Order: sequence, then structure tokens, then C-alpha cells
Amino acid sequence: MNARRLSPNATCFVPLFSFVTVADLTASDSEPSSWQGIDETVVERVAVEAGRPPREPLLNTDQGDLLLFLFLLAGAVGGFVMGYCFRGLFPPRRQDTDRDA
Repeated sequence: MNARRLSPNATCFVPLFSFVTVADLTASDSEPSSWQGIDETVVERVAVEAGRPPREPLLNTDQGDLLLFLFLLAGAVGGFVMGYCFRGLFPPRRQDTDRDA
């Protein structure tokens, strides 16, 4: 049986990647973030100064799976367009007829 061996780079990369992923997940949950985003610090302040206080968005994507559904819908539409235009995007390769002669 011909077993395939991993390269030394791959054997070092997998444990290192696993460690970094686990360390990042545990560190991000341990302490709340003290940094505020640009929307809260700059945009909201300027909007209030201009007399436009914040309001609820038209499509509130923070509730449930609405954002996931919108990404699914966009992917389905993009896939349909890609499939419809497949021949134009990826034309078939031309075969050389001079080789047979």
C-alpha cells in the first residue's frame, strides 16, 4: 500500500492553525470590547449635531436570520446569472484540426 505522507510544513501548520484558532476564540469571548466603532464615535455624533438623530433601519438585519436569507438570495441570483451566461464567460476551447492531417 502506497501511503501518502504530509510535508513537514503541513504537519507544522495544522497544529499551529488549530492553536491560533482556539486561542482567538477563547480570547475574544473573555473580555468585552472597550473600543467603539466608527459609526458610534464619529458618524452618530456628526448626525446628531446636524439635527438628524439615529433611527431604526428600514430592513433591520439584526433580527433572526434575515441577513442569512439575504446572502442566500444574492448567492442564488448570482449563481443563476453565472449559469445563464456560462458560455459567454467561459467559451469552449477550440480544437486543432491540423493535428489530424
